[in-house]
Amino acid sequence: MDQNEQSDLDRFDRAILRVLAGDGRISVTELAREIGLSKSPTQARLRRLERDGVITGYRALFDPIRLGLDHVSFVEVRLHDTREAALAEFNAAVAKIPEIEQVHLIAGNFDYLMKIRTQSMSDYRRVLADHISTLPHLSNTSTYVAMQAVKENALSDVI
Repeated sequence: MDQNEQSDLDRFDRAILRVLAGDGRISVTELAREIGLSKSPTQARLRRLERDGVITGYRALFDPIRLGLDHVSFVEVRLHDTREAALAEFNAAVAKIPEIEQVHLIAGNFDYLMKIRTQSMSDYRRVLADHISTLPHLSNTSTYVAMQAVKENALSDVI
């Protein structure tokens, strides 16, 4: 979706996205009531948002703390090669590590910022030794351990 397509989302489209971000299992009838349209135009808009790739899927969200995954580390990564082929190789490699929740290419003093979620510090150290330290083109890393999640926004907060 390019910048022009983003402006094509009207207030009803944005309302659909906001409601679905809060409850992806809502019925079309209830969604229509929530946004103030009848069922048929709501359903047509929903199909269009899915077809156009604005809505990319539906999934269940889990509480990582209840699953025993309460250790969060943020890792700054510096690469020794930042040409496009090296970035692509690095990107493909990090995609295969399940403990890495997020990876962002950064404009700044380092190249990537990763969010890694594990059960414990010893589990994180294993991931660091066995996976992260073996990533292609890696120069060095710096780890920051999160003590508490103060705010984690859902996309619904910004739509």
